[in-house]
Amino acid sequence: MPQAVLIAIVAVVAVFIIGSITVATIRGIKRRRRAESLQQRDDDQVHYAFIINPSKPHANATEQTIRRFCESKGLTQINFIETKLDKDGRECALEALEQGADVVVAVGGDGTVRTVASAVSGTGHAMGVIPIGTGNLFARNMGIPVDDIEAALTVATSHGSRMVDMGRLTLLDREDDTLAHAFLIIAGIGFDALMIDDTDPTLKKNISWLAYFVSGVKHLFAAKSRGSMVFTESNGTTHTLKNVSFRTLMAGNCGQIPMFSLMPNAQYDDGLLDFALLDTSGGLIGWANLFGDVLHQTITGKAQQSPLSTNSRIEQIQGTEAEITLDKPALAQVDGDTLGQTRHIRFSIEQRSLCVRVPETETQEIESSSQE
Repeated sequence: MPQAVLIAIVAVVAVFIIGSITVATIRGIKRRRRAESLQQRDDDQVHYAFIINPSKPHANATEQTIRRFCESKGLTQINFIETKLDKDGRECALEALEQGADVVVAVGGDGTVRTVASAVSGTGHAMGVIPIGTGNLFARNMGIPVDDIEAALTVATSHGSRMVDMGRLTLLDREDDTLAHAFLIIAGIGFDALMIDDTDPTLKKNISWLAYFVSGVKHLFAAKSRGSMVFTESNGTTHTLKNVSFRTLMAGNCGQIPMFSLMPNAQYDDGLLDFALLDTSGGLIGWANLFGDVLHQTITGKAQQSPLSTNSRIEQIQGTEAEITLDKPALAQVDGDTLGQTRHIRFSIEQRSLCVRVPETETQEIESSSQE
């Protein structure tokens, strides 16, 4: 057994190293291509409001970079609004729109992005993203530069947008909470929310998104959730699951996280949510199998389990809505922000309700494909 464990550890480390080298190579190629394409974009001389999260590392330096960039581009209609403990990105974005902003730019992590998007969605105004958070998952899924602030600024302040879907999670058992909480990446209930809630902020600053895995180890053997679920498909047909036990249930608008693909079929503009029901049994064996399933999905690009899996389950369903009723309360989260305990929730989707400034637009894709 010790020898087998050692071989398994070496294999995992090897996969991680090879994956890191591959990702670094791909990023280098993408960075060069991105620089070439961004030179061709036209500046958009309109009123910009930058919603900035001052708690993020280098937030002050980022604001100064933004000011210098705008000055160099002749963008004079700009203002900054900082988020506060009692004033999130949504309130800041609403204030910006009331002040006449044409484009609202979220400067922060996924939490800032999702709350700003919650206000901008459905208004017809464009949203830009300057990612300075830990995961920056929405920016990664949209192709927005996460390692080059000036490149991200070029994208945010020039013509080129996509219409993307906005997910919503509603807590149906809270009379005092009438807001449908927005999410752009993944919302969930169960293990994923526990993992996010227990992540050490200091560790997150030091080792970035890997801190989530450290937290996850603490909750590998937390009690499972059990309940009933009603999924609504795109044609209106409902699919019911009763008395189901699971580790976590996630609804994805985007399915890619660093190094892995949780929901290979998820697309941010198809008007559908991808639901993933995850479960394990047999202790560490089950979790090892689940890791193998995710790795299998990542490599094959298909939403299916590994043929070698024995003690894990990933059931994936696409739909426009899902209503979940649990036997006992469980923790819920949206894009990395926890919402507290709940027993009754609804996931829904608003198709192409949000306009986002991105590096590559649909028009550019059509033009490039016609030239090939």
